[in-house]
Amino acid sequence: MKIEVLTLFPEFVAQLVKYGIPRKAVDAGVLTLNARDIRAYSVDHDRRVDDRPYGGGPGMVMEPGPLTDAVDAAKAAIGPVKVIAMSPQGVPITQDWVRRLALEPGLIVLCGRYEGPDERVMPAVDLELSLGDFVLSGGELAAMALIDAVSRWLPGALGHEQSAEADSFTNGLLDHPHYTRPPVWRDVPVPEVLLSGDHGKVARWRLKQALGATWLKRPDLLEKLQLSGTHAELLREFIAELR
Repeated sequence: MKIEVLTLFPEFVAQLVKYGIPRKAVDAGVLTLNARDIRAYSVDHDRRVDDRPYGGGPGMVMEPGPLTDAVDAAKAAIGPVKVIAMSPQGVPITQDWVRRLALEPGLIVLCGRYEGPDERVMPAVDLELSLGDFVLSGGELAAMALIDAVSRWLPGALGHEQSAEADSFTNGLLDHPHYTRPPVWRDVPVPEVLLSGDHGKVARWRLKQALGATWLKRPDLLEKLQLSGTHAELLREFIAELR
């Protein structure tokens, strides 16, 4: 996957692929990231890309010329791929969105600043995405979070091919608890079923714990699911064991 990030802070965004899973994705040859400096497309001698809003009001607005030229240059570099704008007005990013975007051959990600882009840029944008209902100083952190999440779904990025499939939200549930050595730590043992070697019992326990964690922490997610008979039974067991 080829990703172009349009930003006023290319050095900041470029740090993403120096660490963790994005770096492994680059090393595996499944991810290429280019941070394109929007200021390079300014016609102002000070490389300015913003101006005061028409109609008055606080803040500055990103000019349409440099942004549109940066989008055109990115498309010339990687082809006619989807253009995504990171914006608090966008659709909240979910695991479903991440999986769908990971199937794309490439992405162009626009990082806004100030009061955002001039509205005349928006016809060039295919999708607006958001980290949530809050405002950041710019789109860079949101873009980096999105790219990190997408990189986990690229073949060869993770050490175990099933790791992404086991992540929270992939099946609509939160993840189950995880344990490692030692088997007893500060008098708290690892659940006996995880030491049993019985893969069927382990899978059943993990599903029950995932259902229980979702019920405790994110009941809104359960409301969106139609639980099968087995799932409903496991959730009832979890709730009974708490009492």
